[in-house]
Amino acid sequence: MEENNSLVYGLDFQARALASQQAESNDVRFFVATQSLKPNNHLHVVDLNEDSSALQSRIFTHPYGEVWRLTASAHDPRLLASCYSLLKGTQVVMETALLTLPESLEPKDDELEFLTFQSVETLSTSGYGVEIRTTEFHPTDANQLACVVDGKILLFNRAEAATRVVAEINAKNVPKFTTGRWSHFHQGNHFIALHDCSIRSYDVRDPNHVVWSIEEAHSQMVRDLDCNPNKQCHIVTGGDDGVMKVWDFRNTKEHVFARYDHHHWIWSVRFNTYHDQLLLSSGSDGKVLLTCAGSVSSEAPEIITGDGVEQAGGGSEPREHLADGLLQTFDQHEDSVYGVEWSTADPWMFASLSYDGRMIISKVPKQYKYQILL
Repeated sequence: MEENNSLVYGLDFQARALASQQAESNDVRFFVATQSLKPNNHLHVVDLNEDSSALQSRIFTHPYGEVWRLTASAHDPRLLASCYSLLKGTQVVMETALLTLPESLEPKDDELEFLTFQSVETLSTSGYGVEIRTTEFHPTDANQLACVVDGKILLFNRAEAATRVVAEINAKNVPKFTTGRWSHFHQGNHFIALHDCSIRSYDVRDPNHVVWSIEEAHSQMVRDLDCNPNKQCHIVTGGDDGVMKVWDFRNTKEHVFARYDHHHWIWSVRFNTYHDQLLLSSGSDGKVLLTCAGSVSSEAPEIITGDGVEQAGGGSEPREHLADGLLQTFDQHEDSVYGVEWSTADPWMFASLSYDGRMIISKVPKQYKYQILL
């Protein structure tokens, strides 16, 4: 796949749920699910053959409802979590379920067009709230899940025959969370949630304890966040103010990096797993932006010596590092881009999904790749 030749995959219906395979990252694989009011929604498993630069897909029927959110397990390559809405009687309700793909993705004889999941386990959220924002797999514990429902964070355990709620964090004075993610650090005991314009981190061992909070982190609603997997205490957020901010939550008074390149709401922000100076963001302006935040990354060029003097790391000649700022604008989409995800198999490849059902797989331009590596 050439760097300038993005690959386009089209869906039959509108879509906003995108995830990349996290476990067993040998193949470039993305999951995308449709959001149609009709009962025939689908989940697409899309693989990239890097030799032929061709996309191969397997389509599963998702008859449970229109999918709003999709997450992939970091422990089981066949396990996904889906958050969806469906019509029950005259009411639209939301549910979340764990979807297990079959071991073989080859269609059986009786599956002429669409494949079926090996198993589907609907998590019990009734009585806790109405709006299910996300279901997040724990980064290190394969049996632990967190589900954001209204102003609550439900902790599920899968160790027994049926997945059940084992703890509940009920945020005070917070009517509804926007979304949330596990922190990669602190032994996996912290869960970070977004509320209106603010960010709060909770210790799951003590449901009443807010570890830290950033009030008024954005001037308008915060839509998404991601944790830097390589640099402790750093997160990135994006919101309705069109601003992407990197925070060090040891100092919650001021962000450490910000970009104002989007012209409308930001829906998704992601750190590159391997080279965390690379950030992706997507928004309602129909654009995907590749940004460098090298000065606040784990690969920052300056180091502090014993006598407090900043020096360029390694060698007599100072290495030319990638400058902070906007690197590239990807504008092939024609609708709001609700999701963007890095591939875990290829650190230079990513997928973006717009509401019109167009998923585009793109690559980091070579000049930036070589500047990072050489």
